[in-house]
Amino acid sequence: MKKIFAVLLVLTVAFAAFAQGATEAQPAAKAADVAIAMVTDYGDITDQSFNQTTYEACKAFAEANGLKFKYYKPAGDNTADRVAMIEQAIGEGFNVIVMPGYAFAGAIAEAAPQYKDVKFVGLDVSEYDLVIDAGLKDLSNVYCIVYQEEIAGYLAGYATVKLGYTHLGFCGGMAVPAVIRYGYGYVQGADAAAKELGVDADIQFAYANQFFGDADITAAMDAMYANGAQVVFACGGGVYTSVCEAAAKVKGKAIGVDVDQKPIFDAAYGYSITVTSAMKGLYASTTATLQTILDGKWDTIVGKIANLGLASATDMDANYVGIPTGAGTEWSEKFTKDDYAKVVADIFNGKIVVDNDSSNAEPKASTLKIKYIGNIK
Repeated sequence: MKKIFAVLLVLTVAFAAFAQGATEAQPAAKAADVAIAMVTDYGDITDQSFNQTTYEACKAFAEANGLKFKYYKPAGDNTADRVAMIEQAIGEGFNVIVMPGYAFAGAIAEAAPQYKDVKFVGLDVSEYDLVIDAGLKDLSNVYCIVYQEEIAGYLAGYATVKLGYTHLGFCGGMAVPAVIRYGYGYVQGADAAAKELGVDADIQFAYANQFFGDADITAAMDAMYANGAQVVFACGGGVYTSVCEAAAKVKGKAIGVDVDQKPIFDAAYGYSITVTSAMKGLYASTTATLQTILDGKWDTIVGKIANLGLASATDMDANYVGIPTGAGTEWSEKFTKDDYAKVVADIFNGKIVVDNDSSNAEPKASTLKIKYIGNIK
């Protein structure tokens, strides 16, 4: 959903400036004064998910505005290697560091206090990750964004059951808060739709315990489809390869995550494998943040952790979480775009409340039968 507009962030910025009594806007930064570096987490820029979308947003913004840009990939999956890449980027003259993923909390907590002239932007880095867990108290050069994944998951689960699928599966990457919220929301949405339709529905629920597919995960997905799953939510970076490989063997279906993954899934597996994708506005929120910096308005967002979700009850493309409103969703008479708009409005207006609990990796439901598998590896 690269087309998701940055309305919410713009309004938030404007309100924040007013509320703080800002009297004079800062002059827009010169292109020469802004140099953007993006550091990957444990994935890379070809993961067709979180890292890739962030990379593409940063690269496109830099090219459109004549800014210096480079991406860095840490040597290993640990804070020390992430800090090393941050320091290398700063040493090479970059002063805006964009980092996707909760795993950067420790690196931000270590590096930000040492480089006060550098702007640190964390995507999917929560207050818990950064302040409570990593212990960073001074956010004077830090801005983070989190997303309401539970709503995206709810909408994907609700749509899937409404479309006629009653035997579901879930394969999360690792049981980290964002993935747990996606899965918990997915179960809630499927549960609600099953109640409305008066149908029996079930779900097999597992975590790969890694963010990539391999032979072991594929074997587990083979078993999930063999045990009746019609569609599996591939929720965790490259883990989709194992889900889709298993689905393709039986002409099963899959659900994407973070971005509209239908073009990727369908092209790779040669048929319409994708039911929908549970998405968050990574591209739009990254672009909006960089624009805020370039416009000289960093002071209106710095020190904040924005929580982006639904921005509109009527404009589906204005929302930072949701499912694809175009060909990326398997629309039918059973579940139309108007049906989707109605459930979004009900969530936005508080008629439907989606629980965002991420304290327990195992979800609960009142109607949906859950077979909890836990970690595959």
